[in-house]
Amino acid sequence: MDAEALRTFVAVAGTGHFQAAADELGISQQAVSKRIAALERHIGVTLLVRSSRGSRLSLDGQVFLPHAKKILAAVEQAEQAVRPGSRPLRVDVLNRRIAPAQAVYRFYRSRPETDLDAVTLSTENAAQAARAVLDGTVDASFRALPAAQVPAGISAERLLDAPLELLTGPGHPLADTPWVRPADLAGHRVWIPGIRPGTEWAAFYQALSETFGLSIDALGPNFGDEVLMDALADSASLATLVGSGDRYLWPQTHDLRRIPLHDPTPVYPHVLLFRSKDQHPVLTALRDYLRAAGPRAPHDAWAPDWVDR
Repeated sequence: MDAEALRTFVAVAGTGHFQAAADELGISQQAVSKRIAALERHIGVTLLVRSSRGSRLSLDGQVFLPHAKKILAAVEQAEQAVRPGSRPLRVDVLNRRIAPAQAVYRFYRSRPETDLDAVTLSTENAAQAARAVLDGTVDASFRALPAAQVPAGISAERLLDAPLELLTGPGHPLADTPWVRPADLAGHRVWIPGIRPGTEWAAFYQALSETFGLSIDALGPNFGDEVLMDALADSASLATLVGSGDRYLWPQTHDLRRIPLHDPTPVYPHVLLFRSKDQHPVLTALRDYLRAAGPRAPHDAWAPDWVDR
């Protein structure tokens, strides 16, 4: 059923004149007549009786009018529900401990009236997350996705580079160094449990290993961050890699050390994926915020060659 025809019928019923309804709707009287005629043909009854004094509702028109108003109200509610800015911006931050979640939180703190919803599609790889954006499951997602793999209809903007740090226990040989080069980690065991094949972070760490000759161990069950921190505290040889903005907690007695990597500085390139024609005002504000207030990439930043710069 044509919503414009319903809207025209309600306007005529309210004004009692085709010309007055036309003026109200901003269309011609002829267009009003055509819409009413088409509506009456569609439902098979006469809704309006015309006379020299105007138009009045037929008995069927009187019965139909409240239903027409309900339909128009439902259409308005449906349009309002998806109108840009009328619902929270839904952003996939992948993991609530890492840099994208912290950046989105800082954005929210800068404008606490912002209506947004941070979610974690932690089991999806980059291609699956891009599909979720395209399908409208989320409005945006922070991922590391090669430009050649960005689907049509999706825009990708590299807005957040997270420098990596080495995390060790106090007994590790590098525990007291102010910073280390990535190449200095060759021969040390770097344990990052939970790397799943086929994910963008698996591709990132593979490129990192191949470039700097590292041995990154993803073997063994992943029992969570707390168990990893316990293992680091108890080991004189084990280390892991974390982002400089990642938020991990451990007991003070663990005395874990975060050691920056430089010369060059490996960065994990978080690319924001979003629908190309998305006009959600919060998405625009988030992108503007990250461009202006986001951390600047180090002068010696390294990222895999497949990352869009």
